[in-house]
Amino acid sequence: MISRRLLRIKALQIIYSYHMSDNPSLSKAEKELLFSVGKSYELYHLILLLILEIATFAENRIEIKKSKHFPTEDESNPNTLFILNPIISKLRENDSFLRYIDQHHMSWANYPELIKHLYTRMIESEEYDKYMSSTSLSFSEHRNYIFFIIESILVPNEYLGQILEERSIFWNDDIDFAAGMAIKTLGKCKESNTVKMFPMYKDEEDRKFLINLFRKSIVNRDENRELIKKFTKNWDFDRIAKMDILIMQMAITEAIEFPSIPTKVTLNEYIEIAKYYSTEKSSMFINGILDNVFHTLKTEKLIKKIGRGLIGESE
Repeated sequence: MISRRLLRIKALQIIYSYHMSDNPSLSKAEKELLFSVGKSYELYHLILLLILEIATFAENRIEIKKSKHFPTEDESNPNTLFILNPIISKLRENDSFLRYIDQHHMSWANYPELIKHLYTRMIESEEYDKYMSSTSLSFSEHRNYIFFIIESILVPNEYLGQILEERSIFWNDDIDFAAGMAIKTLGKCKESNTVKMFPMYKDEEDRKFLINLFRKSIVNRDENRELIKKFTKNWDFDRIAKMDILIMQMAITEAIEFPSIPTKVTLNEYIEIAKYYSTEKSSMFINGILDNVFHTLKTEKLIKKIGRGLIGESE
Protein backbone atom coordinates (compact mmCIF):
# COMPACT_ATOMS: atom_id res chain seq x y z
CA MET A 1 0.00 0.00 0.00
CA ILE A 2 1.06 3.57 -0.55
CA SER A 3 2.56 5.02 2.61
CA ARG A 4 1.07 8.02 4.36
CA ARG A 5 4.25 9.94 3.68
CA LEU A 6 3.74 9.58 -0.04
CA LEU A 7 0.07 10.51 0.41
CA ARG A 8 1.20 13.68 2.18
CA ILE A 9 3.67 14.43 -0.61
CA LYS A 10 1.03 13.92 -3.30
CA ALA A 11 -1.33 16.26 -1.46
CA LEU A 12 1.47 18.82 -1.10
CA GLN A 13 2.25 18.72 -4.81
CA ILE A 14 -1.35 19.12 -5.93
CA ILE A 15 -2.10 21.84 -3.37
CA TYR A 16 0.96 23.75 -4.60
CA SER A 17 -0.31 23.46 -8.18
CA TYR A 18 -3.78 24.50 -7.05
CA HIS A 19 -2.51 27.72 -5.45
CA MET A 20 -0.27 28.50 -8.45
CA SER A 21 -3.16 28.11 -10.90
CA ASP A 22 -4.82 31.16 -12.42
CA ASN A 23 -8.21 29.43 -12.27
CA PRO A 24 -8.07 26.94 -9.37
CA SER A 25 -10.81 24.33 -9.17
CA LEU A 26 -11.08 22.26 -6.02
CA SER A 27 -12.96 19.40 -7.68
CA LYS A 28 -10.51 19.27 -10.59
CA ALA A 29 -7.53 19.36 -8.23
CA GLU A 30 -9.01 16.55 -6.14
CA LYS A 31 -9.42 14.37 -9.23
CA GLU A 32 -5.82 15.12 -10.15
CA LEU A 33 -4.74 14.11 -6.65
CA LEU A 34 -6.45 10.73 -6.86
CA PHE A 35 -5.08 10.23 -10.36
CA SER A 36 -1.58 11.00 -9.09
CA VAL A 37 -1.87 8.39 -6.34
CA GLY A 38 -3.14 5.89 -8.90
CA LYS A 39 -0.09 6.55 -11.07
CA SER A 40 2.19 5.78 -8.12
CA TYR A 41 0.38 2.48 -7.71
CA GLU A 42 0.90 1.79 -11.41
CA LEU A 43 4.62 2.42 -11.07
CA TYR A 44 4.78 -0.15 -8.27
CA HIS A 45 3.48 -2.73 -10.73
CA LEU A 46 5.74 -1.50 -13.52
CA ILE A 47 8.84 -2.00 -11.37
CA LEU A 48 7.89 -5.63 -10.82
CA LEU A 49 7.01 -6.02 -14.49
CA LEU A 50 10.45 -4.71 -15.39
CA ILE A 51 12.00 -7.64 -13.51
CA LEU A 52 10.01 -10.03 -15.69
CA GLU A 53 11.03 -8.14 -18.85
CA ILE A 54 14.70 -8.46 -17.97
CA ALA A 55 14.24 -12.17 -17.31
CA THR A 56 12.41 -12.62 -20.62
CA PHE A 57 15.21 -10.79 -22.42
CA ALA A 58 17.74 -13.13 -20.77
CA GLU A 59 15.66 -16.15 -21.75
CA ASN A 60 15.42 -15.01 -25.39
CA ARG A 61 19.19 -14.57 -25.56
CA ILE A 62 19.65 -18.12 -24.32
CA GLU A 63 17.28 -19.47 -26.97
CA ILE A 64 18.98 -17.51 -29.75
CA LYS A 65 22.38 -18.87 -28.76
CA LYS A 66 21.07 -22.43 -28.50
CA SER A 67 19.60 -22.20 -32.01
CA LYS A 68 22.94 -21.46 -33.64
CA HIS A 69 24.19 -23.98 -36.21
CA PHE A 70 27.26 -24.66 -34.11
CA PRO A 71 26.58 -23.56 -30.54
CA THR A 72 29.37 -23.80 -27.99
CA GLU A 73 29.13 -26.11 -25.01
CA ASP A 74 28.06 -23.21 -22.79
CA GLU A 75 25.45 -22.12 -25.33
CA SER A 76 24.03 -25.62 -25.61
CA ASN A 77 23.90 -26.02 -21.84
CA PRO A 78 23.27 -22.49 -20.55
CA ASN A 79 23.11 -21.36 -16.96
CA THR A 80 19.39 -20.81 -16.31
CA LEU A 81 19.66 -19.85 -12.65
CA PHE A 82 18.43 -16.30 -13.16
CA ILE A 83 15.51 -17.02 -15.49
CA LEU A 84 14.35 -19.81 -13.17
CA ASN A 85 14.62 -17.64 -10.07
CA PRO A 86 11.61 -18.68 -7.91
CA ILE A 87 10.57 -15.07 -7.29
CA ILE A 88 10.37 -14.47 -11.03
CA SER A 89 8.40 -17.69 -11.44
CA LYS A 90 5.94 -16.63 -8.74
CA LEU A 91 5.42 -13.24 -10.39
CA ARG A 92 4.78 -14.90 -13.76
CA GLU A 93 2.12 -17.06 -12.14
CA ASN A 94 0.47 -14.31 -10.09
CA ASP A 95 -3.07 -13.82 -11.39
CA SER A 96 -3.83 -10.58 -9.55
CA PHE A 97 -0.58 -8.99 -10.70
CA LEU A 98 -1.03 -10.06 -14.33
CA ARG A 99 -4.70 -9.04 -14.28
CA TYR A 100 -3.82 -5.54 -13.11
CA ILE A 101 -1.13 -5.24 -15.79
CA ASP A 102 -3.60 -6.34 -18.46
CA GLN A 103 -6.49 -4.16 -17.28
CA HIS A 104 -4.31 -1.05 -17.24
CA HIS A 105 -2.59 -1.90 -20.54
CA MET A 106 0.84 -1.66 -18.93
CA SER A 107 3.88 -2.70 -20.89
CA TRP A 108 7.57 -2.05 -21.55
CA ALA A 109 7.21 -3.25 -25.16
CA ASN A 110 8.04 0.19 -26.57
CA TYR A 111 11.34 0.33 -24.69
CA PRO A 112 13.47 -2.60 -25.92
CA GLU A 113 16.66 -0.57 -25.61
CA LEU A 114 15.93 0.09 -21.95
CA ILE A 115 15.49 -3.63 -21.26
CA LYS A 116 18.75 -4.40 -23.05
CA HIS A 117 20.49 -1.60 -21.16
CA LEU A 118 19.29 -2.85 -17.76
CA TYR A 119 20.16 -6.45 -18.62
CA THR A 120 23.67 -5.37 -19.62
CA ARG A 121 24.13 -3.44 -16.39
CA MET A 122 23.00 -6.49 -14.47
CA ILE A 123 25.35 -9.01 -16.11
CA GLU A 124 28.29 -6.61 -15.74
CA SER A 125 27.93 -6.57 -11.97
CA GLU A 126 29.95 -8.66 -9.53
CA GLU A 127 26.73 -9.68 -7.82
CA TYR A 128 25.52 -11.30 -11.03
CA ASP A 129 28.68 -13.39 -11.37
CA LYS A 130 28.47 -14.41 -7.74
CA TYR A 131 24.79 -15.32 -8.04
CA MET A 132 25.15 -17.28 -11.28
CA SER A 133 28.14 -19.25 -9.97
CA SER A 134 26.28 -20.41 -6.86
CA THR A 135 25.48 -24.10 -6.73
CA SER A 136 22.99 -24.11 -3.87
CA LEU A 137 20.80 -21.15 -2.98
CA SER A 138 18.00 -20.78 -0.47
CA PHE A 139 14.73 -19.10 -1.35
CA SER A 140 15.77 -15.99 0.59
CA GLU A 141 19.06 -15.80 -1.33
CA HIS A 142 17.17 -15.93 -4.63
CA ARG A 143 14.91 -13.19 -3.31
CA ASN A 144 17.86 -11.09 -2.16
CA TYR A 145 19.23 -11.12 -5.68
CA ILE A 146 15.96 -9.64 -6.96
CA PHE A 147 16.27 -7.02 -4.23
CA PHE A 148 19.73 -6.21 -5.59
CA ILE A 149 18.32 -5.70 -9.10
CA ILE A 150 15.64 -3.33 -7.83
CA GLU A 151 17.86 -1.34 -5.46
CA SER A 152 21.12 -1.25 -7.41
CA ILE A 153 20.19 -1.67 -11.08
CA LEU A 154 16.76 -0.04 -11.44
CA VAL A 155 16.45 2.73 -8.84
CA PRO A 156 19.72 4.60 -9.58
CA ASN A 157 19.53 4.13 -13.35
CA GLU A 158 19.42 7.50 -15.11
CA TYR A 159 18.11 6.05 -18.37
CA LEU A 160 15.13 4.52 -16.58
CA GLY A 161 14.58 7.75 -14.66
CA GLN A 162 14.53 9.71 -17.89
CA ILE A 163 11.95 7.38 -19.45
CA LEU A 164 9.74 7.54 -16.36
CA GLU A 165 9.79 11.34 -16.49
CA GLU A 166 8.81 11.22 -20.16
CA ARG A 167 5.98 8.77 -19.54
CA SER A 168 4.34 10.63 -16.66
CA ILE A 169 4.95 13.86 -14.78
CA PHE A 170 3.56 12.11 -11.71
CA TRP A 171 6.54 9.73 -11.59
CA ASN A 172 9.27 12.34 -11.18
CA ASP A 173 9.84 11.55 -7.50
CA ASP A 174 8.12 8.19 -7.14
CA ILE A 175 10.64 5.51 -8.05
CA ASP A 176 12.07 5.18 -4.53
CA PHE A 177 8.59 4.75 -3.06
CA ALA A 178 7.49 2.32 -5.79
CA ALA A 179 10.68 0.30 -5.44
CA GLY A 180 10.22 0.21 -1.67
CA MET A 181 6.70 -1.16 -2.12
CA ALA A 182 7.99 -3.78 -4.55
CA ILE A 183 10.68 -4.90 -2.12
CA LYS A 184 8.21 -5.08 0.79
CA THR A 185 5.84 -7.12 -1.39
CA LEU A 186 8.52 -9.65 -2.31
CA GLY A 187 9.89 -9.62 1.23
CA LYS A 188 6.60 -10.99 2.53
CA CYS A 189 6.62 -13.81 -0.01
CA LYS A 190 7.63 -17.23 1.28
CA GLU A 191 8.65 -20.29 -0.67
CA SER A 192 5.37 -21.99 0.20
CA ASN A 193 3.02 -19.20 -0.86
CA THR A 194 2.34 -16.73 -3.66
CA VAL A 195 3.30 -13.09 -4.07
CA LYS A 196 0.54 -11.05 -2.42
CA MET A 197 0.18 -7.62 -4.01
CA PHE A 198 -0.46 -4.62 -1.80
CA PRO A 199 -3.72 -2.69 -2.23
CA MET A 200 -3.45 0.96 -3.27
CA TYR A 201 -4.43 2.15 0.21
CA LYS A 202 -3.79 0.34 3.47
CA ASP A 203 -7.48 0.77 4.24
CA GLU A 204 -10.38 3.17 3.71
CA GLU A 205 -9.07 5.29 6.59
CA ASP A 206 -5.94 6.12 4.59
CA ARG A 207 -7.99 7.21 1.60
CA LYS A 208 -10.13 9.44 3.83
CA PHE A 209 -6.95 10.83 5.39
CA LEU A 210 -5.68 11.86 1.96
CA ILE A 211 -8.93 13.53 0.88
CA ASN A 212 -9.56 15.31 4.17
CA LEU A 213 -5.97 16.53 4.48
CA PHE A 214 -6.15 17.91 0.95
CA ARG A 215 -9.53 19.60 1.34
CA LYS A 216 -8.97 21.06 4.79
CA SER A 217 -5.49 22.32 3.95
CA ILE A 218 -7.06 24.40 1.18
CA VAL A 219 -10.13 25.49 3.15
CA ASN A 220 -8.06 26.50 6.20
CA ARG A 221 -5.34 28.20 4.16
CA ASP A 222 -5.95 31.82 5.18
CA GLU A 223 -6.48 31.01 8.86
CA ASN A 224 -3.30 28.94 9.04
CA ARG A 225 -1.26 31.54 7.15
CA GLU A 226 -2.26 34.16 9.71
CA LEU A 227 -1.22 31.78 12.49
CA ILE A 228 2.17 31.25 10.85
CA LYS A 229 2.65 35.02 10.52
CA LYS A 230 2.32 35.40 14.31
CA PHE A 231 5.32 33.15 14.80
CA THR A 232 7.46 34.58 12.00
CA LYS A 233 7.47 38.24 13.03
CA ASN A 234 11.27 38.32 12.77
CA TRP A 235 11.06 37.33 9.10
CA ASP A 236 9.66 39.09 6.06
CA PHE A 237 6.68 36.81 5.46
CA ASP A 238 6.59 37.52 1.74
CA ARG A 239 10.21 36.34 1.43
CA ILE A 240 9.65 33.01 3.16
CA ALA A 241 9.72 30.21 0.61
CA LYS A 242 6.20 29.41 -0.63
CA MET A 243 6.87 25.72 -0.15
CA ASP A 244 7.88 26.29 3.49
CA ILE A 245 4.60 28.10 4.17
CA LEU A 246 2.58 25.42 2.42
CA ILE A 247 4.31 22.62 4.34
CA MET A 248 3.56 24.41 7.62
CA GLN A 249 -0.05 25.02 6.60
CA MET A 250 -0.51 21.31 5.94
CA ALA A 251 1.20 20.33 9.18
CA ILE A 252 -1.05 22.65 11.21
CA THR A 253 -4.12 21.28 9.42
CA GLU A 254 -3.09 17.73 10.19
CA ALA A 255 -2.34 18.49 13.84
CA ILE A 256 -5.74 20.09 14.37
CA GLU A 257 -7.98 17.98 12.15
CA PHE A 258 -6.65 14.47 12.82
CA PRO A 259 -6.96 13.69 16.53
CA SER A 260 -5.59 10.14 16.22
CA ILE A 261 -2.21 11.23 14.80
CA PRO A 262 0.38 12.26 17.43
CA THR A 263 1.74 15.77 16.92
CA LYS A 264 5.30 14.39 17.04
CA VAL A 265 4.50 12.15 14.09
CA THR A 266 3.06 15.09 12.16
CA LEU A 267 6.04 17.30 13.00
CA ASN A 268 8.60 14.66 12.01
CA GLU A 269 6.80 13.81 8.76
CA TYR A 270 6.71 17.39 7.49
CA ILE A 271 10.29 18.08 8.56
CA GLU A 272 11.38 15.09 6.47
CA ILE A 273 9.29 16.25 3.53
CA ALA A 274 10.85 19.71 3.79
CA LYS A 275 14.33 18.21 3.42
CA TYR A 276 13.44 17.05 -0.10
CA TYR A 277 10.94 19.60 -1.30
CA SER A 278 12.19 22.93 -0.02
CA THR A 279 15.44 24.79 0.64
CA GLU A 280 18.53 23.47 2.40
CA LYS A 281 17.73 25.17 5.73
CA SER A 282 13.95 24.78 5.56
CA SER A 283 13.68 21.73 7.81
CA MET A 284 15.31 23.54 10.77
CA PHE A 285 13.23 26.67 10.17
CA ILE A 286 9.98 24.70 9.88
CA ASN A 287 10.85 22.65 12.95
CA GLY A 288 11.30 25.77 15.08
CA ILE A 289 8.14 27.50 13.88
CA LEU A 290 5.87 24.44 14.11
CA ASP A 291 7.18 23.52 17.54
CA ASN A 292 6.04 26.91 18.83
CA VAL A 293 2.75 26.80 16.92
CA PHE A 294 1.87 23.34 18.22
CA HIS A 295 2.73 24.30 21.79
CA THR A 296 0.43 27.32 21.59
CA LEU A 297 -2.41 25.38 19.95
CA LYS A 298 -2.21 22.71 22.65
CA THR A 299 -2.30 25.37 25.36
CA GLU A 300 -5.37 26.89 23.73
CA LYS A 301 -6.97 23.42 23.46
CA LEU A 302 -7.13 23.73 19.67
CA ILE A 303 -5.13 20.53 19.26
CA LYS A 304 -6.98 17.69 20.92
CA LYS A 305 -5.74 14.12 20.60
CA ILE A 306 -7.83 11.07 21.35
CA GLY A 307 -7.01 7.41 21.40
CA ARG A 308 -4.81 5.09 23.36
CA GLY A 309 -1.73 6.89 24.64
CA LEU A 310 -2.71 10.18 22.98
CA ILE A 311 -5.00 11.90 25.49
CA GLY A 312 -3.16 14.82 27.03
CA GLU A 313 -0.11 14.24 24.87
CA SER A 314 2.99 15.06 26.86
CA GLU A 315 5.21 17.81 25.54
